[in-house]
Amino acid sequence: MPLETITETFKTLLVRGLLAGLIAGLIAGAVAFTLGEPHVQAAIALEESAAAVEESDHHAGGSAPDHGHGSEAAEPEGHSHGEDALVSRTGQRVGLFLAAGLAGLAFGAIFAVVVHHARRFTAMTGTLLTIVVAGLGWLAIEAVPFFKYPANPPAVGDPDTINERTLLWLASVTLGLLSVAAAVYVGRLLKNQQLVTVRAAGQIAAFLGVVAIGYAVLPSIDEVGEDFPATLLWQFRISSLATQASLWLALGLAFAFLTERAHRRGIS
Repeated sequence: MPLETITETFKTLLVRGLLAGLIAGLIAGAVAFTLGEPHVQAAIALEESAAAVEESDHHAGGSAPDHGHGSEAAEPEGHSHGEDALVSRTGQRVGLFLAAGLAGLAFGAIFAVVVHHARRFTAMTGTLLTIVVAGLGWLAIEAVPFFKYPANPPAVGDPDTINERTLLWLASVTLGLLSVAAAVYVGRLLKNQQLVTVRAAGQIAAFLGVVAIGYAVLPSIDEVGEDFPATLLWQFRISSLATQASLWLALGLAFAFLTERAHRRGIS
């Protein structure tokens, strides 16, 4: 295939990926707003309530309020009394859709690049390939990290460990990508195997084996206080998982729809 044709095809896929990503991001934002926002609000209310109780106990202990550095230290970060938050809750809700849309665009661009290169190594049709890539992307970037380091609501987590937790999350994403890569590699090794069950078992074993080793090596993090409601915690985590699943499902379906539509019109 001429270089100009390859370049044109890649541009078409990239635009398709950006459009599908934007659609998926907005859908994921709507899911996050509907399912996750009530739990976020409940977690913030718990945090503010705990801060109010702590301040009440402090004053009840007979300590006179210090108008110097002591009073500032007693205030929870981002919730100091008499001081407006940097971004209001309304602004955060609007920003949720903006952030989801931008994330969708980024994932859509990456998705298009992966599909473009994957076409060279598989006989799958465009639609099937798109769905498979979306499923593998969700496994690598969302599922593997989630089951090692599940999402926590705003009231959970020590601010002093945020850098460490971020690095560990990035390590878990790398683990997910390596796990999927191992499964794909084993699948290529077994491509001449006539038994589908053997090929599938080999790929699943490779994926789970790498994940198990990674989970054993990566340290565990548990910063959830004993007094935090378990029901709220898991509702928040389930809504977070549902949001990410909706992002990848919508991305795969939107890209597949645009691909089918393009094929009907004779476009690559």
